[in-house]
Amino acid sequence: MLHAMSDALRPRPARPHMPAYGIEPSEEGLLDWSWAEERLGTSRNYWLATSRADARPHLMALWALWADGELFFSTDGVKASNLRRDPRCSVATESGSEAVILEGSVRIVARGDAWDAIRDRYAEKYGEGFPEGSPLFALAPDVAFGFIEDSSMFGSAATRWTFEGR
Repeated sequence: MLHAMSDALRPRPARPHMPAYGIEPSEEGLLDWSWAEERLGTSRNYWLATSRADARPHLMALWALWADGELFFSTDGVKASNLRRDPRCSVATESGSEAVILEGSVRIVARGDAWDAIRDRYAEKYGEGFPEGSPLFALAPDVAFGFIEDSSMFGSAATRWTFEGR
């Protein structure tokens, strides 16, 4: 665990469907998945979007760790309740100028070697571990988006990655 994503799990890049935003039809200039992984790994804060039981959206910031093609985070309260009821969610990196957005479903990571390895890496990144009593979630994205806000690059760099075989 905790190694680079294998080529077999590398997502397929394409253009996002955003007709009103000047997205170029050419696939020239698509962002490489390594660009997204760098931002997923170095972001300090992430935005988690879930939905409440009555379908109202819930958006909150949290800390997370990108490892092995998944985003790991520990949380409790409303976020955890929402994810236990409906594991579908979206997570975005903290930067809007070079944004990475993940969509998919979470799973709860059971205690054991993998849990310990994530806890250790998380503590290395943040200087403290996650709350011992909170569940550890892992988001394996189905789809991801990458955007560079700079107007000279936005239309030519906007990328949608699809993960197949998950």
